[in-house]
Amino acid sequence: MAGTSPHSPLRVWWTRHPPAAGAAVMATAILSVGLHQAGHETLSRIALVLGSAAWLGLAADFAVRLLRERARWVAEAETPGALTAVAATTVLGAGFSAHGRQPLAEALLALAALLWPVLIVLVMSHWTRRMPGGVFLGCVATQGLAVLGATLAAAESAAWLAHTALVLFWLGLVLYGVALFRFDPRQVLESHGDHWIAGGALAISALAGARLIAADSASLYLWNDDDLGVLRAVTATLLVLVLAWYAVLLTAECLWPRPRYDVRRWATVFPMGMVAAATLSVSDALDVSWLRTPGEVLLWVAVAAWLAVAAGAVAEARAALRSTAPR
Repeated sequence: MAGTSPHSPLRVWWTRHPPAAGAAVMATAILSVGLHQAGHETLSRIALVLGSAAWLGLAADFAVRLLRERARWVAEAETPGALTAVAATTVLGAGFSAHGRQPLAEALLALAALLWPVLIVLVMSHWTRRMPGGVFLGCVATQGLAVLGATLAAAESAAWLAHTALVLFWLGLVLYGVALFRFDPRQVLESHGDHWIAGGALAISALAGARLIAADSASLYLWNDDDLGVLRAVTATLLVLVLAWYAVLLTAECLWPRPRYDVRRWATVFPMGMVAAATLSVSDALDVSWLRTPGEVLLWVAVAAWLAVAAGAVAEARAALRSTAPR
């Protein structure tokens, strides 16, 4: 069939997408998590289905390149965008866990844990100075493991998972500091989307902190008073920094608008959704009820951004399919 041939327009368009396209899965999955937190179950499930479908497509492409295009796979695995494979898997897992699908979430955690050491070594060995926002994906992938680990620790009463997640949480903060040193600040004014990950990495760190706090219980007794105090203070500080980054990035977008669609815009939607989810989670974990209102406002802003970027992606796909169709 023409639609499935190796050189079909659909196949040509699909293979042109860089590894960073995994940010589309991250953006959609975190919206599912945020919508669940806000009580919008139907919309949350729709987003989870869409994220799962995109993840399956990217996973199949990942496997095909590994088996048939090894040189290309290695070249792409050395770029920061490769870490979206880990981050997307963990965020999707958090979405499934939120809906009670713990075995599936556990399987995704195991897969992400296998990919993480391989990809992070490959990516970090090629870090340079003045890098784009993708440099923060090392932090995002690591904190994604922490988020899913802490979430499953609470769901399954597994103390070892929570303690492992705590180690990853601190490691993720260290990786953020290293990435910040490598990040080119001019990207805030010039980049076409992935510079938002600078704020998104802190947001997923705040979410990880909130999930670690929430994982504690009388039956597990994970943290003593000193540990819990440090976690609460760090998590609150992270949220303040997240909101400051959000304000800076949004201001830059208004003063230096970049309206044209770019696949990197999914890396804008993901941090927007992550900020909303982090705000809602910190509100619950720290018992700061007034944070729920700004968290829900930020969530709907992220939904609007998702719809805008999705419309751009559809338009770009239609144009690409027409240009590659046989004449």
